[in-house]
Amino acid sequence: MPGIVCAVRRATLHIRWPRPAPNCPVTGPPGGQSRVRDDGRVSRTPVAAAEQLGDPRTFERGVPFDLLARLRREYGVVRVAEPEGPGQSAGPGYWLVLRHSDVNRVLRQPALFSSALGATQVRDPATARDLDYVRRMMLNMDPPEHSRLRRMLARAFSPRAVAGLEDQLGGHARRSIDRMLAGPAVCDFATEVAADLPLLALADTLGMPEQDRMLLFDWSNRVIGFQDPDYAGSADFDPATGTPIAREALAVRPMPDADGRMPDPRSRAGMADLYAYAHLLAEAKRRRPGSDVMSTLLVQLDDDGGQLSIEEFENLFWLFAVAGNETLRNGLPGGMVALLAHPDAQRALRADPGLMAGAVEEMLRWWTPVMVFRRTATSDTALSGVDIRAGDKVVVSFAAANRDEDVFTDPDRFDIERTPNDHLVFGHGPHFCLGAQLARAQMYTLFHVVLSRTTWLSAAAEPTLLRSSFQRGVKHLPVRWSP
Repeated sequence: MPGIVCAVRRATLHIRWPRPAPNCPVTGPPGGQSRVRDDGRVSRTPVAAAEQLGDPRTFERGVPFDLLARLRREYGVVRVAEPEGPGQSAGPGYWLVLRHSDVNRVLRQPALFSSALGATQVRDPATARDLDYVRRMMLNMDPPEHSRLRRMLARAFSPRAVAGLEDQLGGHARRSIDRMLAGPAVCDFATEVAADLPLLALADTLGMPEQDRMLLFDWSNRVIGFQDPDYAGSADFDPATGTPIAREALAVRPMPDADGRMPDPRSRAGMADLYAYAHLLAEAKRRRPGSDVMSTLLVQLDDDGGQLSIEEFENLFWLFAVAGNETLRNGLPGGMVALLAHPDAQRALRADPGLMAGAVEEMLRWWTPVMVFRRTATSDTALSGVDIRAGDKVVVSFAAANRDEDVFTDPDRFDIERTPNDHLVFGHGPHFCLGAQLARAQMYTLFHVVLSRTTWLSAAAEPTLLRSSFQRGVKHLPVRWSP
């Protein structure tokens, strides 16, 4: 159906979808101080309107895209303060980068915008020890350390390995939809369907027994949902249902302190059971390698003839278990939200399944599961006329960049035939997501199966959104399906 234009028609859904969070005027701080100096450069004073972008509660009501667009057009880069919050001390503030071109520049210059200097969490690690710990993760490395691990991962994710994983996706997707169709005509797509496929695909990648896959759900809840009280203390996995490795690892599961506080999940102590599981799994795979990606990674040699250490494996396991699960766990329900809000797109895909590949790219752009990521400036520089000093936090906004009107025509419109579609969902530069192909395959497969097995999908109630300024998450998404 060429030339289809998918307009927003929320009224046809007969529900009240979450509106973007209320936007306050783009003004300077009290007292009338201007954001722009006489010399045309931008000051280091936070813009009052930007403050809500650092508050995770904002995003329970939806992403304030109108505000992001105004800040992107008028400033390009804005200063955001980091006030004290629950479980968090006040921070020094950061620069939020909103334009597609600037985000690209930051991501492709690791020598100027470092992942390792302050790590990639927006909030600084609580202690120097915590910073040292997170720097050992590939996510928080710069070349050449990052390059070595990436080369090893790229070899493990060979075309043959990825093709094998993709072959298994069809069976996983069909079984997920079979379970959905065997139940009531209203399901929670976020928890009953979208949460399951990434876990199964990730278990295949990691070589984890299927009965342990819900551990991945707990671990990612703990890390990604640390700002949301519904997820922060997640511990739903029953050790009795798991393997001996799972039961041994869960003996060191983090517990609340005397005041009921859980350890920070962004610290090693907060994920002790994950690391214990990874250590035991690595030992088992060294003794008896399988055909999975992690077994390949453990037995191969790097360019200098060395092997991956157990500690390196543990940290890569964390990366896969959390980042490899959560992006798709939110991307899949985000794609469903798009189809429910745009019935013309759903009709077009049912009429012409050949549009699915482009639809997946547009779902990713329109939803943008990971909203922000941090770098740290290594020397003085400038972005969009803003002076950045060495040591400053620089946070790129994928949510804003993926709706930049200088790159995307009518950027707020959901258009499954949009081309080109140069979104930044999987990043850019040396940290471009190695799992991008597999993530696309998961979305393509699941939506192809669900649309081919149903005649219509509609919203049964409003989605419940995650309290997070990092992930654009969906906790619950009631969907009514017709066979």
